[in-house]
Amino acid sequence: MKTVACVIDNGFAPFEFGVACEAFGLDRSDDGVPNFDFRVVAPDPGLVRSKIGFAIEVENDLSFADEADLVIFCPMPREYWGSMDPRLIDLARDAVARDAWVMSVCSGSFVLAAAGVLDGRRATTHWMYAHVLADMYPRIDVDPDVLFVQDGRIITSAGTAAGIDACLHLLRIELGAEMAGRIARRMVVPPQRDGGQAQYVDRPLPVVASGSLASVADWAVQNIRDELSIDQLAGHAHMSARTFARRFKAEFGATPASWLTRQRVIHAQRMLERTDLGLDRIAEECGFGSAAVLRQNFARVLDTTPTAYRARFSCRDERMPEPVPA
Repeated sequence: MKTVACVIDNGFAPFEFGVACEAFGLDRSDDGVPNFDFRVVAPDPGLVRSKIGFAIEVENDLSFADEADLVIFCPMPREYWGSMDPRLIDLARDAVARDAWVMSVCSGSFVLAAAGVLDGRRATTHWMYAHVLADMYPRIDVDPDVLFVQDGRIITSAGTAAGIDACLHLLRIELGAEMAGRIARRMVVPPQRDGGQAQYVDRPLPVVASGSLASVADWAVQNIRDELSIDQLAGHAHMSARTFARRFKAEFGATPASWLTRQRVIHAQRMLERTDLGLDRIAEECGFGSAAVLRQNFARVLDTTPTAYRARFSCRDERMPEPVPA
């Protein structure tokens, strides 16, 4: 992936637009991260108005997006949903047809829906609009409870900050975990969040009596090679196992077991990228115990094998900074 087109139109949302610029548009070559040819495009170049009273000058029409490796559709105002610009519809269809990466952020999914490229696929959008998307386009399997969905080479994300999660997910696929981690550190965000939009829907939440469990999570990452049980984690938090599991899921959006598995896989990714250790040793260092268990969990989480991942993303000949806990 070398070229990225970010599509905006009048009424664009500045934050979501900024997420795409931050993830793919900045020069991070001083961190060893390859640059993308990133351009902002619009159906009608010139001054494009945001939804909060300012405008930006866009130099490029949609022709750059016709050849881009990644086409990002930023949120579209509600008044466009039922009458989408046919130029955007054609762009989405053509991008999918030529097997480019296609991403929507928040209500940008309505462009893809209008183009018909989400028919028969699973997709998401902001939880406030999920029922509208499902009603307007019943052939789409709309999932309102996730931060993003990848179906083939189409990625749809939920509202606002979920766009960051979707961008980092694609960067992990294209550049590997180490490079994506460097970008996340520069953005000062977690390389990977667990959980989904259900955390943010307006509904009663359990009252949390004391502080964050972040210190327990940090301790678990520092001891990732050990066989950590829920009882051990709960004991470290001075809670019963049942209370800890409930509190942990409320705070992190995932069960302790699934969160811990994800952290082990992330640690394995880094070791595959940065070392030439065998799979048995990596499995031991990550707390999986055996290469077979490592392969099973790696395939379930990343849909590839450790060997294939290493062949694509090995960078052990570079001078690498020490990783920070996820």
